[in-house]
Amino acid sequence: MKLVDWNIQWGCGVDGRVELDRIVREAHALCDFDVLCLQEVTRGFNEAPEDGGLKGGPSFDQFAELATLLPEMTVIEAIGSDLPSLRSSSRSGSHRRQFGNAIVTRWPVRQVFRHSLPWPADPAKPSMQRVALEALLDTDIGPLRVISTHLEFYSDRQRLAQVERLRDLHREACDHARHPARAEKPDSPFADTDRPMSAVLCGDFNSAFEDTAWCRMLEPIADAPAFVDAWSCAHPGEARAATVGLYDHEQWPDGPFACDFVFVTEDLAPRIAMCEVDPQSRASDHQPMWLELR
Repeated sequence: MKLVDWNIQWGCGVDGRVELDRIVREAHALCDFDVLCLQEVTRGFNEAPEDGGLKGGPSFDQFAELATLLPEMTVIEAIGSDLPSLRSSSRSGSHRRQFGNAIVTRWPVRQVFRHSLPWPADPAKPSMQRVALEALLDTDIGPLRVISTHLEFYSDRQRLAQVERLRDLHREACDHARHPARAEKPDSPFADTDRPMSAVLCGDFNSAFEDTAWCRMLEPIADAPAFVDAWSCAHPGEARAATVGLYDHEQWPDGPFACDFVFVTEDLAPRIAMCEVDPQSRASDHQPMWLELR
C-alpha cells in the first residue's frame, strides 16, 4: 500500500504558479500511489486576491479538477473553512469560498467520515475551522482507516485541542471495532459500524518535530493501539527531514523544519517498507511525503 501525503498550498508553487497537474505529476513520480492525502485544496477561491481569491489564481473547484486529472480514482473531500464570497456577483456566480482536505484513492471506499475539529476561542490569534477527513478503505493489506488532516497554525491551544479530538476519534473507532453493530438493512443509511483498528493518520500538524502536538500524538491511548511516527520508524537515529522552509523563505523565514507527519498505528509499524520526504519539489511551500506498507 503506497500513500503520498502533501500540503499542496492549492497547487501554488514557490514560483507563484498554480498548477494542480504539476502536483499530480510529481506525486506519481514519487511512487505509483494507491492513496493521495492532500491539504489546502480549495473551491471558490479563484477570484483576484483583492476579491477574496488566493495567490496564483486556483481553478474554481480543485476537487473537480482532481477528479479530471485522476479519472481512475475516487476523490473524497472535506471542507474546513466555508465562507461567503466577498463579491455579491462574480465570474462564477454566487458561491462560497471553501478550504479543506482531500483523499484520492484507487481502493474501494467503504465509509467516509468528516470530523470537524475543536475550535476553542483564542481571540489573540487568527484561526479557521479545521477538519479531519477519514476514509475506510479495503486495501491489499486489509481494511484500513486513512485520515487526512490539517491543524491550526497560529494557536497552540487550538492545535492541542485538535490533537485530543483525533485521539478520541481513534479510541471511538477502536471501540466500534470491538463492539460492531449490524446494518439495519441493505437499503438503510444505518450501515455496519465495524471499523478496523489499523489506521494511517497524516497531514500538516503545524507543530514542529518533537514539539507538543507531535509528542501528544505518540502518547498511549486507552483501549486503542498507539500511533507511531512512520518516518522515525523508517529512519531510526537520523536527523529529521524538513517538510517546509527549504525554498519558500518568505513564508518560512526561520528556515527548514518538519511539521508534516505520517503516523501509523503501532500494529502497522513492522509493515513500514519506507517513509520518505522529497527534498526537491518546489510545487508547494511544503515537501511531499510518501509511505509504503507491505
